[in-house]
Amino acid sequence: MTALEQLKQYTTVVADTGDFQLMKQYTPQDATTNPSLILKAVQKPEYRPLLEQATRDHHGQAGLDAVMDQLLIAFGCEILAIVPGRVSTEVDARLSFDTQATVAKARHLISLYEQRGIARERVLIKIASTWEGIKAAEILQRDGIRCNMTLLFSLAQAVACAEAGAQLISPFVGRILDWYKKQAGDNWDAAANAGDNDPGVRSVRQIYDYYKKFGYATEVMGASFRSTGQILSLAGSDLLTISPDLLEQLAASDAPVARKLSVEQAQAANIARIAADEAAFRWQLNEDAMATEKLAEGIRLFAADAVRLEKLVGELAG
Repeated sequence: MTALEQLKQYTTVVADTGDFQLMKQYTPQDATTNPSLILKAVQKPEYRPLLEQATRDHHGQAGLDAVMDQLLIAFGCEILAIVPGRVSTEVDARLSFDTQATVAKARHLISLYEQRGIARERVLIKIASTWEGIKAAEILQRDGIRCNMTLLFSLAQAVACAEAGAQLISPFVGRILDWYKKQAGDNWDAAANAGDNDPGVRSVRQIYDYYKKFGYATEVMGASFRSTGQILSLAGSDLLTISPDLLEQLAASDAPVARKLSVEQAQAANIARIAADEAAFRWQLNEDAMATEKLAEGIRLFAADAVRLEKLVGELAG
């Protein structure tokens, strides 16, 4: 068996791409997208028609917002024709600090999917794991709209998401590693911080163990990987969302894959509960420089790519 096939024995594999042609090669259960991935995809000739059609059909109705929403839905529907499970579609990052606007946008996106015959159970609405985003997810989950909490870098964020009843969280492994490497500079010891000792891997394991220890139903989906080593160190996580280049590496490898995370180990661990109210959340996040900086940076980057995508639409619309 390939490493990818072995991994699928322990973990649900999700494709992290807007390039749905590539998904067919690796048979993932689910797929995730974000503004950066969509922006990258629509610049390829084979996806240009989706952008052109969304612009042509919807620009006259409500301007850029309508085209952007329809473009996201178009990609999502194409992806759902390939994967048997769910697709994640992201709310505009510029709404990350506005609970009511996030709720309104999520409801609108779900309504667009349902107009195309897609059941809401097959869609996860991606929302940044700010306090306002988490409160939006709490409202949406009660409506039967399932949420994928993204840009998540800390246990404080993860616990608040679980308390809110979010369907799924996407803790970012690679971006955590990036921060610690940058902080260490020339003193970074790659060997000492590899495998199970990778700071991003340790963060996800801590979250996974906390959830399983205390019986939270929220799914854990490791994301933002820099290497197959990070992925294999989290074998056993509920889900892992993996980019096409790393899926290819796993499919080409026959290295043995062992389960690293398990409910049994988590339940046997000595873990203390942490508070998840707003004051505790904000203080714990403030005390975690890495999580604070990477959350803010991630929101800025996704927002910037949304602006670039809008610019492409504007140019097409003339």
